[in-house]
Amino acid sequence: MSNPLNEAFIFGKAFAEVFTEKVEDSLTNLLSDIGKFDTETRERLKEFAQEVKNRAEATKQSSSNPNTTITVEADSSIDLQELLDELRSEIARLKAELNNYRQKQP
Repeated sequence: MSNPLNEAFIFGKAFAEVFTEKVEDSLTNLLSDIGKFDTETRERLKEFAQEVKNRAEATKQSSSNPNTTITVEADSSIDLQELLDELRSEIARLKAELNNYRQKQP
């Protein structure tokens, strides 16, 4: 004869083992997905910075106005916030010059 208390204990132990394994697997998968997301985000950010740099260089080379220059350092650790602030500043300056030009026109 089997003891119901013994069976409940064995069942509870098996349940806890399976549950723990499933939680561990889920947690491992979740952490793996977070790592992949972080890596992909960093890569996209790096590609974005490179694209900005390439466009700035192309604009610099094709620009006929020597006063309009954008300097992007070749360093791979570009501070994006600083780059964005510089671009915003340049845009504001160009808008001001454009407004002055329009005001001088008849």
